[in-house]
Amino acid sequence: MFDFAYYPQSNGKLERWHKSLKSECIRLRKTPFDLDEARRLVSDYVDDYNQHRLHSAIGYIAPADKLAGKASEILANRECKLAEARQRRAENRQRQNRNNHSWLATRLSLNDEPENSNSR
Repeated sequence: MFDFAYYPQSNGKLERWHKSLKSECIRLRKTPFDLDEARRLVSDYVDDYNQHRLHSAIGYIAPADKLAGKASEILANRECKLAEARQRRAENRQRQNRNNHSWLATRLSLNDEPENSNSR
């Protein structure tokens, strides 16, 4: 990432990247003992950041997937899974309602039975 002169919007993005790098890579994991270890830590972090991490600014898709043109496929699969989950939840609610209604009907029918005549 690089910064354009006289363009403060890109500077903010760069500052945010440095904050993420420092807090999630260097300070969170461990302080590197030498330059080679620091390079390895940063390289691993950048790989994870670009290949696996989901970014909210691009629809919770990894940058590598976005650049590879997989965004529409990922979003379509995600929407399909959400639709299936909504359907399962609706079916579960219907099943629970039926169970609750049958339990309630049983309780009501027990209350409607005449009292035992020996209890006088």
